[in-house]
Amino acid sequence: MIYIVGGAPVRTEWLKSLQQTEKATWIGVDNGALSIIKAELTLDRAFGDFDSVSEKEFELISEKAQYIEKVKAEKNETDLELALFWALKQREPIRLVGATGGRLDHFLGNIQLLTSEETGNHPYEVELQDEQNLLRILKAGEWEIADDPFYTYLSVLPFTPVVEGLTLKGVKYPLTDHYLKIGTTLTISNEIIEPFASISFRFGIIMMVRSKDKE
Repeated sequence: MIYIVGGAPVRTEWLKSLQQTEKATWIGVDNGALSIIKAELTLDRAFGDFDSVSEKEFELISEKAQYIEKVKAEKNETDLELALFWALKQREPIRLVGATGGRLDHFLGNIQLLTSEETGNHPYEVELQDEQNLLRILKAGEWEIADDPFYTYLSVLPFTPVVEGLTLKGVKYPLTDHYLKIGTTLTISNEIIEPFASISFRFGIIMMVRSKDKE
C-alpha cells in the first residue's frame, strides 16, 4: 500500500493508525511530509514546491525523507498530482489522505485525479480517505463491495451526465437497471445489508463513497 499524504490537516493519531504493515510506503506532499514526520512514520518520499513550510521545516523534511523531489511553484500540475503519477508506476494499491480538507478547489481537483486515464488503467485500487470517508471512482462494469462495519453508509453519485443500467444489490435500497442523471440525491446514504453488495452499470462513471457519521 502506498499512502500519499496531502497538505490538508490530519489528526496525528489517526494517521499513525493507518500503518497496518511495515511494507507500506509513505509519500508526503508539501507540508503533508510534516504530518508523516509528526506521526513518527517513515517518510519514504517527499514531493512539492514546499512553499507552505518554513525554512526550518524544510530542513527537517530534507533530513527525514529517503528521497525528495522539489519542484518549481509555477507548473501545470499540482504537487499531489506529481506524487500520484509516481505512485501509479509502482503497481500497488494507493490511498490519498490529507486530501479532503482545506481548499475546496484542491479537494475537487483531487477527485478529478481519480478519473484520469492513468488512474483508470492502474491494476489496483486508488482511493481517497479521511477519518469518515473512503472514496473511489468506478467505471462501467460490475463491482463487488464487501460490507465493512466501520462504514455505515454506501453512496453512489453519477460523475457523468448520466449513468445507464445502474443495478444495486445487497443493499437496503436496491435498484434495477436504473437511468441515473447527475443532479439527484437518490443514491445517497444507502446501506449494505449482506456480506457483499453488488454495483453494476453499463455506461458512465460513478463516485462511490463509504462513510460514517462523525463521532
